[in-house]
Amino acid sequence: MSRVLVIGAGGVGSVAVHKMAMSPEVFSHITLASRTLAKCEAIAASVKQRTGVTIDVAALDADDVAATIALISAVKPQMVVNLALPYQDLAIMDACLAAGVNYLDTANYEPRDQAKFEYSWQWAYQARFKAAGLMALLGCGFDPGVTSVFTTYAAKHLLDRIDTLDILDCNGGDHGLPFATNFNPEINLREVTAPSRHWENGAWVEGPALAQKQLFDFDQVGPRNMYLMYHEELESLVKFHPDIQRIRFWMTFGDSYLKHLEVLTNIGMTRIDPVMFEGREIIPLQFLKALLPEPSSLGSVTRGKTNIGTIATGQKDGVQKTVYILNICDHEAAYAETGNQAVSYTTGVPAMIGAALMLSGQWKGQGVFNMEQLDPDPFMDMLNRHGLPWQVKDLPAPLAF
Repeated sequence: MSRVLVIGAGGVGSVAVHKMAMSPEVFSHITLASRTLAKCEAIAASVKQRTGVTIDVAALDADDVAATIALISAVKPQMVVNLALPYQDLAIMDACLAAGVNYLDTANYEPRDQAKFEYSWQWAYQARFKAAGLMALLGCGFDPGVTSVFTTYAAKHLLDRIDTLDILDCNGGDHGLPFATNFNPEINLREVTAPSRHWENGAWVEGPALAQKQLFDFDQVGPRNMYLMYHEELESLVKFHPDIQRIRFWMTFGDSYLKHLEVLTNIGMTRIDPVMFEGREIIPLQFLKALLPEPSSLGSVTRGKTNIGTIATGQKDGVQKTVYILNICDHEAAYAETGNQAVSYTTGVPAMIGAALMLSGQWKGQGVFNMEQLDPDPFMDMLNRHGLPWQVKDLPAPLAF
């Protein structure tokens, strides 16, 4: 049994601590910290009501390394689960090194003033975590996270060689609102408006944002337009599965979402550089975030399902084979269990699983690790047991696009 400190009280943090409370044999003590104490208290009340487990809460500015060190010293956790904003990854990693505790996150570092996310800043911590005898696990959400584990599982059990890999992320949920994001609006909109990028024949291929789309029929969701994007797991997949010739990431968006996004972009509301307004500087995207619905508030009104998976084509026993590993998650079922919609659920559950595997010693090491470096089998087993069951389909042919 182990103590854990979770930083971040959004939808993902809420799901993670609910699921941790459902596994008291692993998580003997849970502390949830956030800049906004009231959010932590509301989640703690829900956890108590749903599971009977009491968790501790604390106010924390995770940008303040000294404050984070002090909280770690007071809580004495075996690990810190960082479910805060990607901007805060490095500060929390610094605090973990200083306090001597293991670290886990779900999204790689991104500077506040530049819409660029990559692993280089966190990979640079490898020597320091190794010298300290500590483990840092990066990107333990769904994508990145589960999709990387799906790929490693396919390479271990289903294919002798992977030639092409496509990650397909479909949110078939409907919240009935004209425009809202299913996770932090600031991060979501920076990600969606970035140029597309995929790996092909040993090089990165770039293009305009949302310029390439394909229609795909998603099981239990139906036909949806999906758009070629850059996503952080492509960087780690290229590093740890270097023999794959082509790796692409696709995400679905509805017409209403894209219409609103186009208008907001055209009028400058997605800008991340400061502008003057009534004698003070504001960031347009941060102002827009304040106007949009809080993603954690969407759970009660969202209906439908998510369908996220990986399609890998390669060879097995000398014969070409295409396999599709996927999970389907129901928004209403996720809300009934944890009070959060499926987008938060599909990220928070893997974070809990990764933490459990580290605390139990099934995943261990010294240094900074990505999901592709670890044994996929115990993680895949826990997905089935903790609400994200997966399935494998053999497809008759590779994707035709």
